[in-house]
Amino acid sequence: MSKQSGRGRVAGLPEWDRSAVMGVVNVTPDSFSDGGRWFDTTAAVKHGLQLAAEGADLVDVGGESTRPGATRVDEAEELRRVIPVVRGLASEGVVVSVDTMRASVAARALAAGAALVNDVSGGLADPRMIPVVADAGAPFVVMHWRGFLQGGNVKGVYDDVVREVVDELRARVDAVLAGGVAPDRIVVDPGLGFSKGADHDLALLAHLDRLHALGYPLLVAASRKRFLGRVLAGPEGAPPPARERDAATAAVSALAAHAGAWAVRVHEVRATADAVRVARAVEGARTSPDTPGAATEPGAHSPADAQAPQPPHTPHGAEGAR
Repeated sequence: MSKQSGRGRVAGLPEWDRSAVMGVVNVTPDSFSDGGRWFDTTAAVKHGLQLAAEGADLVDVGGESTRPGATRVDEAEELRRVIPVVRGLASEGVVVSVDTMRASVAARALAAGAALVNDVSGGLADPRMIPVVADAGAPFVVMHWRGFLQGGNVKGVYDDVVREVVDELRARVDAVLAGGVAPDRIVVDPGLGFSKGADHDLALLAHLDRLHALGYPLLVAASRKRFLGRVLAGPEGAPPPARERDAATAAVSALAAHAGAWAVRVHEVRATADAVRVARAVEGARTSPDTPGAATEPGAHSPADAQAPQPPHTPHGAEGAR
C-alpha cells in the first residue's frame, strides 16, 4: 500500500486524507438492521444518493443478507436486486462498492460501474471470484471468514482471537495475491460479528494496530452490530434495537479512524462522517509544527499505535450482519 498516510491508499480508488466513510445500501428484505427499507430499486438508489450527500465517500450495495441462518438468494435474484442499483448510483458519480460472494455478481457489478468488490468470504465462497477480480484489476476487500453462519460456524472458538484473525487474514491475503490480485488493490477486514462473540469483537477493536501491521488498508465494519448492543445494555439490561446503536457506531468509527483505519462501513452516515473528520483534526493537531508542544511532547504515537482499553468479558454471540 501507499505509505503516504498511515492508513494507506487503495489503487483505483480516490485518496482521502482521513478514514473514508462507506455507506451501506442493503437491497434485501431480511438484513438485520434495515431489511426491506430499500428493497425497491428506486428507493435504494435514492437512499444511496442521500448517503453520499450526507458524507459517504463510497456506497456499498448488497443484495444478500449474511445474518446467521439467512437463506441464500439465488444468482438471478441477487443480480436483479443489485445491478440496477449499482448502475444507477455509478451513473450519478457515486463511488460504488458491491457486497457479494458471487463472482458473476461481482463481474456484472464492475461492468455496471462498481469500483470495489467487498466479499465477506474473501473469495472462499466462490472459487471464481479471485480470477474475476484479478482480471478486472479491481480493488478487493478480504474479510476474515470461517464459513457461512450456520450450525457450528455461528459461534467461533478462539484461544487468542487477535493472533488467530491476523494469521488467518495473512494466509488468505497470500492466496489472493497468488491468484493475481495486485497488492496495492487489497483491503483487509477483521470480520466483526462473523463467527465471533462480543468479547472477540471488542478485543479486535482494541488491537487494530496488529491488523494494521499486516501492511494493507483496513476496513472496519462495526455498524449497529450485536456487540454494541451488549455494551450499551450493560450486564443486566436488554440490548437496544439495531437502529438505536448509531451513536455507539460513530464512537467506534472515531476510534477506528484514530487507530489508522482506511475506511469504516456504516448504515447511518452523518454522525460517522463528523466523527472521522474530528479524528482527522485531532491527528493533524498532534503532528502540526504550529501546535504548541506538538514537537516536544513525550510519548506521542501515530494513529496506528492507538489502543482502546482492554474489553470486559461478555457472552459470545454472532450476527455477521450486513
